[in-house]
Amino acid sequence: MTDVKYSIQNSKSNECQAEACDLQACLKKNTYNPSKCDIQLRKLYECCGRMYDRTKDGESTACPIPSVVRRWLKLHP
Repeated sequence: MTDVKYSIQNSKSNECQAEACDLQACLKKNTYNPSKCDIQLRKLYECCGRMYDRTKDGESTACPIPSVVRRWLKLHP
């Protein structure tokens, strides 16, 4: 069972992982107050948007599903 779980996790890209870690560090530093991490949140969603534009069906452990990314970017121009 461990081998299956390992292979599923490794089938996803680590793309945008640095941006996700920056966001997590900001949230932790600011007691999970998202309004203080707008820049990091934007960078993550922009990275995910570029990845989905480039790969169409790409997956990343750091990114929400494509429809969520597209909606967020549309609502936050």
